Order: sequence, then C-alpha cells, then structure tokens
Amino acid sequence: MYRLIAGAQFLVGLCALILTSVVAVSGSAAAAASASSGGCGPYVSGTVIPIPCSSGSGTGGAVGTGGGGGGSGGASSCIIVVYTPAQVQQLGLGQPPPGKEWAELACGGSTLPGVVVILVSAATGTPRVTPQQLMIRAYGELQVPSPSPATAPPVGHDGLVGLPEWFWVPAAGWHPHSVTVTAGPVWATVTATPVGLSFQPGAGISPVTCQGPGTAYDPARPATSQHTGCSYTYLQPSAGLPGNVYQASVSITWRVDWVGSGVAGGVLAPALSVPARLTIPVAQGEALVTTP
Repeated sequence: MYRLIAGAQFLVGLCALILTSVVAVSGSAAAAASASSGGCGPYVSGTVIPIPCSSGSGTGGAVGTGGGGGGSGGASSCIIVVYTPAQVQQLGLGQPPPGKEWAELACGGSTLPGVVVILVSAATGTPRVTPQQLMIRAYGELQVPSPSPATAPPVGHDGLVGLPEWFWVPAAGWHPHSVTVTAGPVWATVTATPVGLSFQPGAGISPVTCQGPGTAYDPARPATSQHTGCSYTYLQPSAGLPGNVYQASVSITWRVDWVGSGVAGGVLAPALSVPARLTIPVAQGEALVTTP
C-alpha cells in the first residue's frame, strides 16, 4: 500500500491554512521515535515529541460517526482528550495561546500510528476541533494501492521493435479511495481520484501519458481492429541495456481533494504519481525475405 503522506514540505504549506492550531502528523521519523522510546512520536511544529500511547486524562469531546466517501475507503470517529498542565509540561509542549488548550485527537479505527496533537478552544466546556484538523488526520490515514498494470505483449514476453507496447490498469484498480474522520458534528473527508496514466519506457526516454485507465488488449480479436491511446513503440532493442531489458514503469496520477463540515474543502495534491515498475525485453524484429 502507498500511504499519502507527502512529507515535511507539504505539512509546512498546509499548516498555513490552519492559523489557529498546531498540527502533529506521524511519519517515518515518528515511527522511529516510537520504536526507541516505547511511545508514540508525533510531529509538533516540525519537531518529533515522544508521547505515551495511552490517551491520558482530561475532558473528552463527543464521539462522532462517519462513513467513507465514494469508492473504497475507511472512517475514524474521534474524541478530543485535553492534556492536563502536568502532561503539557511533561511533553514539553509549552504554554498554549490565550483561549487555547493542548489536546490529543484520539481516533478509533485509525490506521495511522502515533497520535495527533492539536490546539483546541477552551471557551466552552466541550473542546472545539476544526475540519482542517480532521483533514490532516484523514490525509495521513488515506492509502491507495500501487497500480497493477497489464501490458501487451504480456510482462515476461519479448516486445518487438516497431510493435506498440500497450499498457492499461484493470477496472478493479481504477476508482476513488477516501477516508472520513469525524469528531462530534465536525467532519472531513479526503478522497484520492485516479485521473491519468503514464508510461516511462526507461533508458532515459521521455514518458507518454493518457487519460483514463487505458484499453485492455483482446488477444482473441485481430490487432488491426483494436486501438488505444495508451501505448509506446520502442525503436531500439533492449540488448546491451542492464539485464538486456528496459527498466520501465506505469504510474497512476491521483488528484487528492478534501471536503469538510461547513464550506471547508480544497485540493491537497493535484497530481500525485504512484508508480509500478516493469522490466520489458524488446527484441529486434526479423524480416523474412523469400525469392521465387
């Protein structure tokens, strides 16, 4: 599975949208901190802070209910657990801004390791969480499969110079994936939708792209009666390349959007590419010449 966590640069840009909170999202560095400290290590303003996996004590927000959006996906219902002053001091979070409190976003059904630390409003008895904060959690939990492309000639069979190499993704691998996270009446859904397909031939050759999943080749039909917009024609054999094959790949491009309660929403990643690597042997076609 391919987890859609774009890294520190994405988080820095995204935090500009969330002016009232400091968001923590687990990543590979957080997992390393967890392994070494026995706790859960979230990012807080770019710093990994080990946090025990237990939720601690405090006032909890209401548990929400939610469901995934279109296509396959998942859902997490969350509660807000406010940290006590002693916990805040122990974790080194610092004094929160006026009217704010440090809290943990504890989500049942979550696949994301670690915890998410947020700033919530202290103005009411029930802490408030924003759709943007839940969106961060949903984005971290979103997973899409690596593509399982098909080709003609099939993988493992030689292609021929001058013969188009078809590529496509079966329909079962071409649909949206989404995750919904809720906390009381507040919710956010992040959805990844496949929008394009590309083929990297290898050997430094420029990639070719097409819209949609491509067209499956039907070996039972004459080749002249079939057409596709997703193909590439090799002009040189693969002999002499490492392994005597082209190191190729097929990639699905995903558009990642989100919507949330109220009028929240937007585009998180307009063109996220998820590749699958292929090795393609290409032979030189031999012409048969006959004389009367």
